[in-house]
Amino acid sequence: MDAEESFDLDAAGLRADDRDAVTSLEVLASKLEQALPTHTRVERRGRGLFARGKIVERLEVRLGDWVLSLRRANGRVEGWREREVGGISIKREPLGMGTWVSALVLELREASGRSAEAREALARLLS
Repeated sequence: MDAEESFDLDAAGLRADDRDAVTSLEVLASKLEQALPTHTRVERRGRGLFARGKIVERLEVRLGDWVLSLRRANGRVEGWREREVGGISIKREPLGMGTWVSALVLELREASGRSAEAREALARLLS
């Protein structure tokens, strides 16, 4: 099994298990920060007054004109995809976690055809 098939299976696991989307958000944020550091922004907040560590509050990936975002809200994860032109959002559509992951994989594949940096990032993400 090659790395791309492995990532697709990981993504399928995320799509299949929306009820555990909060945990998936943590894993996805970590993977994307490593694979796409210049395209990924992660906002974290403390777990509580005495708790250690931080949790992902929001994840944003910018690829070309598209911005894919996930946000923790009331114990759930909300996702959306926006198309930006000149810094202005011209289209925004809500996405479930599974659809969001599919859209991310599609955008990464398209970007890897246009840029060496994106190809390297996709290779890191798939390894």
